[in-house]
Order: sequence, then structure tokens, then C-alpha cells
Amino acid sequence: MEAATTSSGDSGWFSPRRPTGPWPADSGRTEGDAERIATPSRMPGELPWPMDPAQAADTPATAGSSESGLPGAATGFTGPGLLGAEDDLPAPGTQVRQEASPDAILVRRTLGEIAPVADKVTSYFYALLFIRHPDLRSLFPAAMDAQRDRLLKALLTAAEHMDDPAVLTDYLQHLGRGHRKYGTQAAHYPAVGEALIGALSRYATVTWDNETEAAWVRTYTTISQIMIDAAAENERHGPAWWHAEVVAHELRTPDVAVITLRPDQPYPFLAGQYTSIETPWWPRVWRHYSFAAAPRPDGLLSFHVKAVPAGWVSNALVHRARPGDVLRLGPPAGSMTVDHTTDSGLLCVGGGTGIAPIKALVEDVARHGERRPVEVFYGARTDHDLYDIDTMLRLQQSHPWLEVRAVIDGSTQLPDMVREYGPWNEYDAYLSGPPGLIRSGVNALRGVGVPSERIRHDSLEELVAAAG
Repeated sequence: MEAATTSSGDSGWFSPRRPTGPWPADSGRTEGDAERIATPSRMPGELPWPMDPAQAADTPATAGSSESGLPGAATGFTGPGLLGAEDDLPAPGTQVRQEASPDAILVRRTLGEIAPVADKVTSYFYALLFIRHPDLRSLFPAAMDAQRDRLLKALLTAAEHMDDPAVLTDYLQHLGRGHRKYGTQAAHYPAVGEALIGALSRYATVTWDNETEAAWVRTYTTISQIMIDAAAENERHGPAWWHAEVVAHELRTPDVAVITLRPDQPYPFLAGQYTSIETPWWPRVWRHYSFAAAPRPDGLLSFHVKAVPAGWVSNALVHRARPGDVLRLGPPAGSMTVDHTTDSGLLCVGGGTGIAPIKALVEDVARHGERRPVEVFYGARTDHDLYDIDTMLRLQQSHPWLEVRAVIDGSTQLPDMVREYGPWNEYDAYLSGPPGLIRSGVNALRGVGVPSERIRHDSLEELVAAAG
């Protein structure tokens, strides 16, 4: 794949069709066609996606980045020290900082105006994209209800944070690499940009003018070029996806399975990371799951999956997958990994299937032969939900530097327990589990003086966006 080059003009390599409206003159389509297709009152069978976003509410098995890429992008940032809590990322439409660049000011004004009609903007965006470029529809899942808004949210989130280039670049590079497993090419980006400008100009009727459009074109050109370059670079180092055979499938509870996979070629990753999984039963629908073990000599990969109501991928993995089935894996991602250049202790908090990456981190410390203290708090709603407690206790018996504490909600809340056993000034903290657990855990740790840069977890916004 060759990265597109940027021209010298303000519009860069992306140039939207101007004032004649969002349709080319010879397309045979009109603005009314997009409006009609984007109208929610039509029958679901007539739309390119079902209208009920709750139908595919797979919750990620652990803290993990939301699906990235053209068909379904994330809406937040990942990595240690980038987020301490959900409100660390300003929402679109928040008050503009005095030091904001002129383009950022214009972009945020647009975001503030469209916020109340976000659903309409989303529907119109996809209507423009699919009518104008019907060939792109094949890159998306057949039913888009769960992730129809992720691409647009990713673009808007990136635009909102254009004045934070360090964070933004990491975020966009991650998205660009994630594009590859969908078959996304550099040539697809202008089509997305045209649909973005068309949707924004349709609904930002107060703030939109030629100056604002130029700011958005420059912003999107920067965003897309970073993603294209990241994808091109990543292509030189690994495949877009791996095939992986299910070699073991163990039900730990009626709705939790431990699944072991054998990839068709070496799969490099680090303990604490996650990947995306696609099943043969739901093509182009990817969900994120954390690795439940450190890298193994035999190359096998382990995951903990909980089936959730109406969860397409999670239910397929728990109740339908069997040894011999072949899945697809995206590239590894996430930076909730151990820094082996220090001797700081590890404070690990895992809730539910969030214990999976915590177990991997413990194994990673053990395999490096280190004797740094590791404190694990394993939270669950009931005793029955402590499905992996025996494994964790066996690890504790083998390693004197490891302490494992089970915490059952209802008797002692997990954050209170963590505070009680402090102080944690000399520890790096790792949080994994549902968004509520991460929020309360971050608040508890900040409350006892643990600095944000030592609290590691995956983005809360991405966790929420990945539900499906």
C-alpha cells in the first residue's frame, strides 16, 4: 500500500466537492436520497443497518481498546498515563481553551452545534458514504446497529484533540493499523472525508461557512494521512490478520469460557495487551479480548470470554465455538504492560473476566525472574463469579512475592479494599474490568496519592464503544 501524498494547497490531498452539494452532478442522486435513507422511520429491512443499537451489546471480556478501523472505530485513547478517568478527555462541544489553534476553535464550534443531533449526523454520514460509494459497503458488517457510529465518532474525537499531537498521533496510528484487517486502502479515505464534510455541512447550519469547511478539510487531511502512513508502515512488519484454530474450549461457568487458540503463524504480543477476534458466524464483526496468559513457548493463546445478553461475538465464542473452528485475530494492541526496567511493585485490580490480563501480567513477572511485590485484588459479584480463583491461588503458592485477595461486592467494595491495604506510593497500578470498576478504582487510587502516570488501564471511552 502506498501512502497518499499531501499537496501544497489548504485542502491537502482530500478535496471535497463544493458548493453544488454532496452529490456529483452526474450521479443521478440528490440530497433528498441521503435524507430519505437516513430517516429512522423507514422499515429496518430497507436500511443498510438495523436501528436498534442494543441488539449487539457484547461487552468486551476485559478492558480493551474499542474496535478500530474504517468499519468501526474507537472513540477514546489508550495507554498508560493518557487517561486517569473518563472525564480526562473533554467531550465535543466543551469550552474552547484560549490557547487553541484557529482550526481547533472552528472545529469545536461545529462539534458543539451538532452534538444535540448526533444520531441524525451519523445516519446522514453513512447514507452519503454508501450511496456515493456503494463498493465500501462490503467493508462493513451486514448489520451495523452496534457499530454504525464508531467511524464518525473516531473522526470527531480525533478532530476534537487536534491540539494534542502526541496523544493524537498514538491514537490515529493505532486506528490506521487496525484498518488493515478490514481491507481498507488509502484510496478509501477521500470517500470518508467527503461524507464527513457533507454530513457536517448539512447539520451545522449556524457555524458552517467556507472558513470552517477549510479548517475541517485541513484537519481531516492530517488525521487521514497519519492513519495511512501507520498502515503502510505496519504492512511491512506483519499480516493484516491471523487465522487461529480453537484447540480447547472449557466452560468455567454457564456463561464464561476459557478458549485456547493456535495461530497459523507466530503471533507476537506482550502480557497485558489485547486483540480483536472475528468469528465465522458474524463476518466483519470484531470484538476485543485480552490475552489471559503471557506468551508461551508453544505459541498458544488463551482468552476468557463472558457471554452477555444479545452479544453476537461473545455468545458465539462461549456457546457455539468448538475445537477445530477457525477464527481470525487482528494485531495485538494496548500498552497496559509491565516495565521491566524498574523494580516498582505491581498493584493489579481485576473484576470479572478482567482477571485475564492480570493473570498474564503475573506470569510475565514470574518469567522474568523478578522478585518485585505483586498485589492482586480479584473482584466479583458472587463466589460463583470467581471462576479463575484456583489458578490465581496456585500462582500465589508458587511465588512468595505474590498476594491474591478475593473481594466479593456487597460485603466489601473493591475500591475500599484497595485503599485499606495501601499505601501504594511505590507501586504501578493496573486496572482491568468493567468501566465502572475502572472509574472507581482510578478515583480510589488518586485519592490515596497515586499519580495518574502510574495508573494503567485501557480507555474507558473505548470500553464503552466496544460494547457490542
